[in-house]
This record gives sequence, C-alpha cells and structure tokens, in this order.
Amino acid sequence: MPRTLLSANHVVKYFGERKILEVEQFTVWEGDRIGIVGSNGAGKTTLLNLLSGELQADEGVIQRNVPVTYFQQFGKGNQNADPKALREFGLADKLDRETLSGGEQTRLRLADVEENALLTFADEPTANLDAQGVELCCKRLENCGTFLLISHDRAVLDRLCNKIVEVRDGKVTVYPGNFSAYREQREKREQREWFEYEQYRKERDRLTSAMRQQAERSRGVKKAPKRMGNSEARLHKRSAGESAEKLDNARKALQSRLERLEVHEKPRDIPETAIDFSLTDPPANRDVITGSRLQVRYGENRIFENAAFSLPRGSKTALIGPNGAGKTTLMNLIAANGPGIRIVPKAKIGFFRQGLENLDLEKTVLENVMEDAVQSEQVMRGILARLLIRRDDVYKKAGFLSGGERVKLSFAKLFGSPANVLLLDEPTNFLDMPAIEALQQMVCDYEGTILFVSHDREFTDRCASRLLRIENRKLLAFDGNLTQWEERQNTPREGKKEIDRALLELRIAQVIAQLSTASGEEKERLEEEFRHLIAQRKQENL
Repeated sequence: MPRTLLSANHVVKYFGERKILEVEQFTVWEGDRIGIVGSNGAGKTTLLNLLSGELQADEGVIQRNVPVTYFQQFGKGNQNADPKALREFGLADKLDRETLSGGEQTRLRLADVEENALLTFADEPTANLDAQGVELCCKRLENCGTFLLISHDRAVLDRLCNKIVEVRDGKVTVYPGNFSAYREQREKREQREWFEYEQYRKERDRLTSAMRQQAERSRGVKKAPKRMGNSEARLHKRSAGESAEKLDNARKALQSRLERLEVHEKPRDIPETAIDFSLTDPPANRDVITGSRLQVRYGENRIFENAAFSLPRGSKTALIGPNGAGKTTLMNLIAANGPGIRIVPKAKIGFFRQGLENLDLEKTVLENVMEDAVQSEQVMRGILARLLIRRDDVYKKAGFLSGGERVKLSFAKLFGSPANVLLLDEPTNFLDMPAIEALQQMVCDYEGTILFVSHDREFTDRCASRLLRIENRKLLAFDGNLTQWEERQNTPREGKKEIDRALLELRIAQVIAQLSTASGEEKERLEEEFRHLIAQRKQENL
C-alpha cells in the first residue's frame, strides 16, 4: 500500500469575500504523477501555493508528511546549482544571468530542482523551452517519482501523468489516467450534462405548459353562462367551485413538481464563427513571402548565413529550432521587411508578439477588437466567445484582464484584422487548455498564411502543414508536420537522399518549363526560386 505524502481536507480559500477555491478532500499518494489543468484564473497556482504552504488556507487542514520541492513559474535560477546538472542542461559555460534567454533561464531553474525528491511541485516548467529542453525537463520530473505539475503542454501531460486534476468553478475534480484519458472522460461528462439539461428543459416546459392549461380551464369553469336563472346560477356556482378547486389542486401539484425538479444549468457551448476572409483582400501569388541570401549576425555570433526560404499562400508553417537559433530573429526580419525579404504587394502582416503591443489597456475589450477590424461586430464577438471572452467581459478595460485574457484579446484582434499573413511567436504561452484548443481550431480554419513558433508538440502537429527548420544557419523546408518529419528521419539515409535528390531535380525541371512562358512578377519569382534550387543542389553535392 503506497503511503500518503500529502492530504487536504475541507480546505477553502477566499480573496476578500469571494470564495475562489474549495478542496473537499484530496490526497497525494507515493507514486502519483498528477497533472493540473483548468482555465486561466481558475486557481491552479493557488492550489499549489496552498498545498505547498506558500499560501495559508482560510479553512480546513493540509497535512504534509514529506518536504516539498517547488518549481515556481516566476522563480529565480541558482547560478550555484550542481555543476553536473548545469552541464546536463547545457549551461556549464553560461552563468551570466543577464545574457540568458527565456528558455535558458528556465533551464537554469530546472537544473536546481532536486533529483529523486520525494514530492515535487512544478508550475509551467516547460514554458519557453525548445524540444531538447522539454525532453530534459520530462526526464528530471520522471526521476522525481511523485509530483504535481501545472502544464498546458498536452504531450507532456500524456507522457508523464497518471492522474489529472481539473480546477473548475472553484472546485477540484480528480480523473484517473493521462490527459487523453481525462479529455475522453470530460467529453463523456459534457455529453451527459447536455442530455440531463435537455431532459430537464423538456420536463420544465411540459409542466409549465400543463399549469397554464389548468389555470385557463379553471377560469373558464368559474364563468356562468348568460341568460341563466337564479336557481340554475346557484347550482352552477357550487358545481363550478368544486371543479375549479380540483383544477387548482391539480395546478398546485404541478407547481410543486416544478419546484422540486432538479435544476440543470445549460452547459457552456463554443459558438461557430464564420470569418469572411475575402475582406482582407488576400494575394493570389503562389508564394506570399520569400527570403534569399539572408545574412544575420550579432557580433561574432552568426545566426543565418546565405539562408533562403518561402511561405506558400495558405500554408501553416511551423518554424522550429533550438533556443537561440534565430526563430524570433527571422520573424522580426519578416515583419520589418528587412534585407533579403520579399513580400508580395497584397500581403498584409499581423504579428503576435509576447509583449502584446497591439493592445490599448485604457480601452475596453470590444473597443480594442473593433479598432482595426474588417469583420462585423457580431463576428468579432463570436471570435472573442470562441476564445472564452464572453458576455459582459467584452466591456472590461483591457488593463483589468489577466495575462492569459490579454493574449486571447490579442489573437481576436489579429483574426478579425485586415491581416492575411500571421506571424505567431509562441502563441500558446500563458493560454489555458480550452483556449489552446480553440486557437488550434482557429489556426486550422484560417484561410490565410501562417508562420508560427511553438514548443507545444500537439499544437505544432495539429496545425502545421509544413516545417521550416533552422539548421547550421540555414532554413530547410519540409512538407508535413513534426511527427512526419521524425518518421522520415528513420528511413534509410541513402534512400532518403535519393528521394530528396529526385524531387529537387523534378522541381528544377518544372521551374525551367514555367520560365519559358512567364513574365513580370511571376518570372521574377521563378528566377529567384531557380537560383535557390540550384544553390540547394550545389550544397547537397558538396
């Protein structure tokens, strides 16, 4: 029988007079690997702070039987961490905290997490990490044995967790299994909630209708017919009174049944929103953005060296590479239409940056989204609702929104704006799980062109139709998602090279044929692609 490492009973936490979290009974057993999920502001971090002792409960008892190691979302790294751990996380020669990137800062704090700890709490430990960093983080947590993990990375939750805790409406619900199992159970629960609501609604409407009919019949019975004698009227009055009393009793019985009827609230529903993409006046060119002979360096650090790329119209391209490889640099270069970048005339770029510079914090949510919108107010409200900003929340000032809500507002502005090309730099950071899934669907449905950077494995796999990999200061394209690319790497090397070479020669032949009839901008584009293909063939033959 596994031992109890932590227990919480009848725990309540208030902020002012508002109850924000209630934990009736919760136990952490040795060997539990618990993922914590919920909407922004639901109370996930508050739960960890209560269980760890960082925050005191207003009611109830929390018993900790072992020490807690706590990786906090906005904690500070220890430059004096174990040298072995620093080498493991690639930080042995990077001890100046002022020069570390966001991902490297996270690695520094992970290096300080005690291996083989009896009980570990981790709040968003994979934020800002590249694929290698996520792998190192997962291995560190696997060595911890028992942990509670807040994460919006569904692949990480699937890999690591054997239980999921959902924080919703101030309550804590435990589901057995990993995130996929939780999602399946959650969908079944939502289906049941809809069924129960429909049954309740039908019975409520039936009882209400029956009560109304009984009341109308009662009123009709009480009226005496015209031209009736006095004796007949007295008899009618007595008979009508008896009948009306029976009808009233029947109505009261219906009223009583209606009052005892168990109320089922209508489950939340995500509205469908049709965005009229033609209002953005999209380009018809095959490639909307191209780059050639890109040369970028910071001091002695070379980022790109004679790199080239293209973004086909309507493509969803994931830009991948390790921390510090130049992903954000390339996005900034494109947004600034820098040296070597060619953007077709009709392309209009919308750029999501982590700084959220496109928000006016003094204006309301609705004023912000309508400021540059080409879509109608109804559509913009629908976009906000899909991102879980609903009803009166649209009249809040942006300055009063949480960090996650501001991210959602920024996305709503982009999707309703005149932009037809979107650059998304880490779009899933700070978003709750429902918002990530909503954004994922919006990206897949979007008719324009998207280039995005994300360390969320499932988001990348579901959204990307192609990859742009940064490798050896070059940009290498691949048609397919990350999983398909990894599977491709497992094919025999020589066979893969032959396939790639044949495809390259085929494309060169196609471009030569198209050049013979092309003119104007199309000819310029084909000539540029031809130069790029010849350079690629030369490089592969070295």
